[in-house]
Amino acid sequence: MTEPFFALWVYLAATPLAGLTLTLVAYGAGYALYARSRFHPLANPVPIAVAIVVAALAATRTPYAAYFDGAQFVHFLLGPAVVGLAVPLAREWPRVKRLAWPIAAALAAGSVVASASAVVIAWALGASPQTIASIAPKSVTAPIAMGIAESLGGLPALAAVFAVTTGVLGAVVARFVLDALRIESWAARGFALGLAAHGIGTARAFQVHAEAGAFAGLAFGLHGLVAALLLPAVLLLLRSLH
Repeated sequence: MTEPFFALWVYLAATPLAGLTLTLVAYGAGYALYARSRFHPLANPVPIAVAIVVAALAATRTPYAAYFDGAQFVHFLLGPAVVGLAVPLAREWPRVKRLAWPIAAALAAGSVVASASAVVIAWALGASPQTIASIAPKSVTAPIAMGIAESLGGLPALAAVFAVTTGVLGAVVARFVLDALRIESWAARGFALGLAAHGIGTARAFQVHAEAGAFAGLAFGLHGLVAALLLPAVLLLLRSLH
């Protein structure tokens, strides 16, 4: 047994595995239903798995911290999974370079609309400044959204809820919206899905078409970078004007 695998085994052996087991079983059940429905977007396995985990924790009165002690190994794997998105993107790199200007324009428009629409709607409904700060990065992947929300004065936990909800809804409704708009390009469909619904949308794009997945991964990464740099800067600018 090589040293990395030995270290991994020591880690798993010393960690409560109930949370890890529950996570894998819940997603397995969700994916089985998803496959049984012939991969219909309304049967997305993520909300099904979340519902199973929440129900199990509530039924057993298990604190989230105790659950996460075992489930954090899956959380750790998110990093390598994101890095792995570079592989399909490299295959599409010549086309990405040819579409550099349209991609930049779509990224700018999508990033502004994603944040501004959420902020304006929340403000119109009378949300508190803290809630508005939490919902502003809702189209960015949860770890980045939590950091952005905290820097804006929002609640990281609430930002994570908004981000996950946005990703799930985006993955579910994107097909119907894009079909209604008669957008047939896999690159355009994937980029829109990755920008609006971050990692969950990107996973859905890969399930539909490899090209869509590659462009979704590009949008997913670029949007996270742009939002992390610009949203705090915009807030500082707005505060200085007051």
